[in-house]
Amino acid sequence: MTSRWWFYPAIILVTATLLPLLILVFAAILTYPTLPSLEVLTDYRPKIPLRIYSAEGTLLGEFGEERRALVNVAEVPDLMKKAILAAEDDRFYQHGGVDYLGVLRAALSNSVSGGAKQGASTITMQVARNFFLTKEKTLTRKFNEILLSFKIEHNLSKDEILQLYINQIYLGQRAYGFAAASQVYFGKPLDQINVAEMAMLAGLPKAPSAYNPVANPKRARLRQLYVLRRMHELNFIDDKAFKSAQQTALLIKHGNQIFPVRADYLAEMVRQEAYSRYQDTIYTQGYRVYTTIRAADQTAAYEAVRKGVLEYDHRHGYRSPEGYVDLAQGNDEESLEEALQDTVDSEGLIPAVVQQANASRVVAYCKGGEVAEISGDGLKFAQRALGDKVALNQRIRPGSIIRVQRSESNAWQITQLPLVESAFVSANPLNGAVYALVGGFDFGRNQFNHVTQAWRQPGSSFKPFIYSAALEKGFTPATVIQDAPLSFDAAQTGSEPWSPKNYDGKFDGPMRMREALIKSKNLVSVRIMQAITPEYARQYVTRFGFDAEKQPPYLTTALGAGSVTPMQMLVGYSTFANGGYRIAPYFIDRIEDEHGNVLSKAKPVIAGEDAEQVIDVRNAYTMISMMQDVVRRGTATKAMQLGRHDLAGKTGTTSDAMDAWFCGFQATKVGISWIGFDTPHTLGEKETGGAAALPIWISYMDKALKDTPEVEYQMPAKMVVAHINESGRRDSSSALSEVFYEENLPPETLLDTIVKPLEALKEKLLSP
Repeated sequence: MTSRWWFYPAIILVTATLLPLLILVFAAILTYPTLPSLEVLTDYRPKIPLRIYSAEGTLLGEFGEERRALVNVAEVPDLMKKAILAAEDDRFYQHGGVDYLGVLRAALSNSVSGGAKQGASTITMQVARNFFLTKEKTLTRKFNEILLSFKIEHNLSKDEILQLYINQIYLGQRAYGFAAASQVYFGKPLDQINVAEMAMLAGLPKAPSAYNPVANPKRARLRQLYVLRRMHELNFIDDKAFKSAQQTALLIKHGNQIFPVRADYLAEMVRQEAYSRYQDTIYTQGYRVYTTIRAADQTAAYEAVRKGVLEYDHRHGYRSPEGYVDLAQGNDEESLEEALQDTVDSEGLIPAVVQQANASRVVAYCKGGEVAEISGDGLKFAQRALGDKVALNQRIRPGSIIRVQRSESNAWQITQLPLVESAFVSANPLNGAVYALVGGFDFGRNQFNHVTQAWRQPGSSFKPFIYSAALEKGFTPATVIQDAPLSFDAAQTGSEPWSPKNYDGKFDGPMRMREALIKSKNLVSVRIMQAITPEYARQYVTRFGFDAEKQPPYLTTALGAGSVTPMQMLVGYSTFANGGYRIAPYFIDRIEDEHGNVLSKAKPVIAGEDAEQVIDVRNAYTMISMMQDVVRRGTATKAMQLGRHDLAGKTGTTSDAMDAWFCGFQATKVGISWIGFDTPHTLGEKETGGAAALPIWISYMDKALKDTPEVEYQMPAKMVVAHINESGRRDSSSALSEVFYEENLPPETLLDTIVKPLEALKEKLLSP
């Protein structure tokens, strides 16, 4: 008996060792069949947002709870995969779902450090947790996670598991998956990022908020350096690549813009239209909307609006800093970032806190960490605010919050957020396909879409529609009308007594209708309105798509005192450009489901086919001819810098210069440009349509028509060209010529009707 004293303790020891293992095995046997099906992995269907594309397929916008961009693991750069493995699971391709060496390593590290600081979750375990489990830290959850990991490894290949991880993991800023995160943080597709950027992304899964380079740039930097060290230790990168990546500066995108083309207003229009058709499913089912927008046109329009607005703003001087920060309370990077946190981001106009300032040099900390040193020409715009002759709250001094931007030569300069707004829209006049739409200076600051929602007075840009009405009443471009003072009482204007004036304050007496439009003579337009009657004009302009109730039946409407939107002006001017047909603007070409099945396809009406002809083609041709002269030698001669002879259009400036317009076209493209304040007040004494709005139109058309050949407008049938004199009568001896309807030829001069026939008769009688 005594020789077997060890037996019972041995039995107890073995039982104590095996019993927990047996219990675990028994629990695994019972639990394994209850584990969720892997169908969600094998038939992976993430919530795919609504995506909006240009006509060429360039991504313009997306809407959904989650930003996603699915990618096949074979398309992921090899170094990106290695960066992920270095950061999360370097033995991924060796273990079977649970890395026992990793567990031991983590346990040893944690015991030495005295706390649970290092985890041992494999990529497979993270996939199991992300798809099936909560993040609660319990033994039951961990047990299920391990069993699920075994099940996943048994059913899927390593590359399939890694692909799920790469597409599903949350990486901050609403981005799910590395492809989406690459666009969000760097504005580039995954296959275009460098090693430093890869390491930054690979470091995010551990704590997307804590290591987010937008919210916590310092912690993100530390995490990035750790990932680079791991990549180097694992021989994923060599010494040279390691040092280079450590020194590479990252340009982090701080705004919400992750798209190569700025089309925020158009994207929102598409979202609203898609929602009206498909409701909430648009945010999760992967619908794709292909628009009529052309990427190059949209970029040209966006840049034209930004440039035009900033140039206007700079003409009117620097106002004051946006705010003030007490640098005594903190001048370190973290404090300055916090001070700038609530400033509105606007592309290129970077908020900054002034750290040093005098008349010759300003040093400012920019949101995001860059320091701008400004001197010379970069100070000119705000030079007055750097002196001590302005009020303290208008002075640029240490602590002032200002805006800075890079000049064309890449030098820093002081700027400011403009207060004025603008809009631009262009389209194909033959079918109404919208090529570009910019609803305001900055969608992030003001979501009000001025193209479709802003009801503004069109001023003189409305005159062509009144002139068109006059042509229907028998007027011709040669009709002579008096440019002389007029006065009206309240009954005639619908509001108060009115004595209209020309912009230049001068009166030129009798003049032909063509010359009146070229010079934009207000008194002539009013007399035309008197002749055709305001009520006739009101009904006539509805042919072009204008609302009758927005065009009061008073003489003031002759000068554009009614209300229109830029989109309505687009329809109206398209009617002239296409030969008299009213088209319907459209911006959605087709909508597809996630599999590419077409759910909806546009069916535009086309000029010359199924569009309604609302004015005589001869009327349209005559108006084109007159508006070409507005560009060649009238109020829009600046447009001649484009070096083309097929441009036509009309400037518009309202009373007190509240609004400035230019509406113009070439045979293949119509563009409408507007600028003004949301709360109407004067743009300034010299801020006419030609000065403020036309430059935006020119900037756009310069790029949009670059490869478009010139077009010669063909005169329609039943029209003739006749020589006339200054009084508008036919005169064969005159060098002047004019276009007419055959039935509306003006009378001949006395010379042509009596003297010349007598001379011809005399010559005939005296001939041998």
